[in-house]
Amino acid sequence: MSRQDSLFGRVFLYRRGRLAALVLLAGFALLLAATAWREQARPPQTTGQKVLYAVAAPLAGVRQLLFDGYQRMLPRMREAQPVALVGIDEISLKQFGQWPWPRSQLSALIDSIARYDPAAIGLDIYMPEADQTSPDRVAARLGPEQAALADALRQLPPHDQRLARSLRDAPTVLGAAGFNFATDNTRDGMRTTPMRVDGGDALTYLHRFPFVLTSLPELQAAAHGQGLVSLRDEAVVRRIPLVAAVGIVPTPSLALEMLRVASGSDAIHVTVGAGGIRSVGVAELDVPTQAGGDVWLHFARAQNVADVRNISAAELMAGKVSGDALQHKLVLIGLTGSGLNDRRVTPLGESVAGIEIQAQLLESLLDGHILLRPWWMPRAELAILFAVGLAMIVWVPAALARHDAQGVRRPRRVGFWVSMICLLALGGGVVLFHTMGWLFDGAGMSIAFAAMLASLVSSSTLEVERDNQRLALAEHALREETARLAGEMEAARRIQLGSLPDARTAFPGEQRFVVDALIEPAREVGGDLYDFFMVDAHRLCFLIGDVAGKGVPASLFMAVTKTLSRSFATRLAGGPSAVVSAANLDLSRGNVEAQFVTMLLGELDVRTGALDLVNAGHDAPWLLRSGQSPRQLVAPAHDGGPPLCVLDDFVYSVQRIALAPGDDLVMVTDGITEAANSDQELYGNTRLQAALATAGDGASVDAILRHLRASVAAFVDGAEASDDMAVLVLRWNGPVVGA
Repeated sequence: MSRQDSLFGRVFLYRRGRLAALVLLAGFALLLAATAWREQARPPQTTGQKVLYAVAAPLAGVRQLLFDGYQRMLPRMREAQPVALVGIDEISLKQFGQWPWPRSQLSALIDSIARYDPAAIGLDIYMPEADQTSPDRVAARLGPEQAALADALRQLPPHDQRLARSLRDAPTVLGAAGFNFATDNTRDGMRTTPMRVDGGDALTYLHRFPFVLTSLPELQAAAHGQGLVSLRDEAVVRRIPLVAAVGIVPTPSLALEMLRVASGSDAIHVTVGAGGIRSVGVAELDVPTQAGGDVWLHFARAQNVADVRNISAAELMAGKVSGDALQHKLVLIGLTGSGLNDRRVTPLGESVAGIEIQAQLLESLLDGHILLRPWWMPRAELAILFAVGLAMIVWVPAALARHDAQGVRRPRRVGFWVSMICLLALGGGVVLFHTMGWLFDGAGMSIAFAAMLASLVSSSTLEVERDNQRLALAEHALREETARLAGEMEAARRIQLGSLPDARTAFPGEQRFVVDALIEPAREVGGDLYDFFMVDAHRLCFLIGDVAGKGVPASLFMAVTKTLSRSFATRLAGGPSAVVSAANLDLSRGNVEAQFVTMLLGELDVRTGALDLVNAGHDAPWLLRSGQSPRQLVAPAHDGGPPLCVLDDFVYSVQRIALAPGDDLVMVTDGITEAANSDQELYGNTRLQAALATAGDGASVDAILRHLRASVAAFVDGAEASDDMAVLVLRWNGPVVGA
């Protein structure tokens, strides 16, 4: 079984591959829907969801690479400078010691920032345990011999207390990290800001963290707010939750909480719509979000802003920083030293400190450059996928089936237009990204279109291969059948020609007359006939005829006519009239094909040259007499009759002719006179008469035949014969003495 004839092949090729392409279209639609589901960051629950989640991963990866490409092509341009980043960098670590610092040092850093009246201070730092360098902690570890030193240390304020005072005195926001698992330092709750939720239950859509890593309760109580710094679990940071849930409590991100503290708002607003979170707002800022409450971050190149807004903690505490760099700014404190292992990769391919992500988020929120995939975007992508995909399923096979003037299939032209559609989808995504900040996935549908095109072209190619195989088999069978028929027709030709008498052997030793003939069927077999035989010792019967039509039916009718004519000529008295009349009657019976025959039948008395001739609708014979021009022996109107099988009871009359010794009687079928050349000119009686005249007096019967045949061949000059040709020549030499 060939691959085309297998079950898969039949399905693949069904209706020119349309069924297979439709299956591909449905599969890609399901995968695109699954990638949209992945974007909501909802963990799979059932086995089917897990499988679909895994299968959709490559397509989701391609989508992410496309969106990264948008950002690399068109990174965010910073419009304002609302953010300052105070980094605990390598200079600071060298000056103040390795991390973690004593809380007193961190308190001094916050106090240094607070002097410049910042809008808010956010700490991307966790402090879940008490400061072990605090004086009271150190005193507790001293032995009895150092009691005096311990008492003196206990008189000093604890570091955590000092830090709490700094947090309380400045507009500070502490960072916290959500966890999906418990550790020694995690808790199941944290102090958070009230949220006002409109439109539905936000917890249904928010990502939930059952545990959280946060600072000491006294530090939480002292700070003006707390926010999550947790990012999506991705190698490349693309999306950041503005709101998540710790347990069952909606909790803002660090950036959002800093904006709340800076604006003096008492709550954060969350709007829920059909299918998920619609927006998150604080004060007058309302940010459209994805269904899970997160946003796509539009990154600026970090190297272009680091020198402008990045401040070393050591230089700040040394008083080397201008107050303009911090006044009324959103100040972030975080770890930037290369050895602190808080590095993240952005879609721009840059490795940046984690606090840089928070800074870019704040800038994007204030600049209004948050990227968005509207809730309806996946549906629009699916609609476009189905519309174009179904159009391809209808158009591509039809286009491939059409042939150009040279008969060549046109997959290149089809591929060109499909490529244009893919480029339009990708280019449209770039335009939407640049003008609207929308993330449109043209890559997924382009892959789908390419796969469908490959399927349709492959099925078309296989179908052509299958058709070619079937055609080859048909051609082989046809050649075999043609060869068989040719062999049968050649055998029929030999049988037909073999049934005709041979003048060289028919009358051995005969001197009173000479008779010869030739016949050339237009096909392998034909309907022309001739015959000659002795009725008795002194009477020669001869005939020439033409059955209407060509090929096998005419040859069969010819054979019957010849057989009947010979039979009646040898059995019936009454001469040629009785023979032709009887043959006409017999042939007319059961003639369902309505065939007819023209015939000349004559009976020559070889002793006297008396000739009785019956003309049944045939061309009149030609008489060649020495010293005279060839003339046609046209019978009187009352002699002869119609072709055989026209009138079944017709009685044919006889034309009587007296031949002189040496006279030639030339009889032809209309295949001679109606032979046509390439200009569709007919040979005709005029050229026949001229050919007979140029044969010359005294030419042999065989020479007359050959001359006449050569004349016709020269006239038609290779043109295909349209009818059978037959010639019969009879010469009467006169009586033979003693015969």
